[in-house]
Amino acid sequence: MIHHTIAIASIVASSCIAMPAVAQDAEADLLFEALGLPDIIDIMREEGVAYGAQIGTDLFPNQVTPAWSATVETIYDAEAMHASVKAAFIHALDDQDVTPMVAFFTSDLGETLVSLEVGARRALLDDAVGQASKDAATRARNDNSERFQLVDAFVQANDLIETNVVGAMNSNVAFYSGLMAGGAFDEALTQDQILNDVWDQEADIRANTSEWVYGFLLLAYDPVSAEALESYTEFSASDTGAVLNGALFAAFDDMFDAISFALGREAARVMGGQDL
Repeated sequence: MIHHTIAIASIVASSCIAMPAVAQDAEADLLFEALGLPDIIDIMREEGVAYGAQIGTDLFPNQVTPAWSATVETIYDAEAMHASVKAAFIHALDDQDVTPMVAFFTSDLGETLVSLEVGARRALLDDAVGQASKDAATRARNDNSERFQLVDAFVQANDLIETNVVGAMNSNVAFYSGLMAGGAFDEALTQDQILNDVWDQEADIRANTSEWVYGFLLLAYDPVSAEALESYTEFSASDTGAVLNGALFAAFDDMFDAISFALGREAARVMGGQDL
């Protein structure tokens, strides 16, 4: 999950005045749209349905049925995903000044950046494009190209690797919890056992996350000037950028944890021979 932040030159003079709750929610709602989050969620749903199919192949290769596919489609319900992320996002921005965020992302540059991010994320649904982006990122890293350095600075400012690794590990814990809730194990696993198993996956998760993040960003921001990317990075390191990133991660992490738990629970039912 890549988050959208950019420098903004000015803040309205009245920004220090407390906004009515309705006005604040309206601005947060506008920001949600300006960030391209509805499109990103739709793409994440497509990614999730493919991931759910892979879970079926890995866990019960002899029992993958149309019923499992239908269950995955139900878990990755587009309307529910939109509602969950939007509510959590708006809640996370309560009492925050979102005016500078809205101002940028409704500007020409902001709209261009969002369009590039959405386009790159959609392109990565194609496995061939995904592999090509990873290969290109590896070459850029090995060459330590100027563009790689700019993207790396952006990654560091947003703490994208660490936050995505933590989010992925939390989702794995939720999946294990769902398996337990669905009766997948003869004996209940302790929380320590679950955490230890997930921590054993940390190195692989970190490597895969890094590979994907750099591949995605280098693809998305290829047309962006160095100056624009530097401004984006500068804002990301600011307090306002941190607030926006925190709201985005909180909103998406809540959704992914709920989905992962549901996938685990329903997978356990299939593994136990129960009808879906």
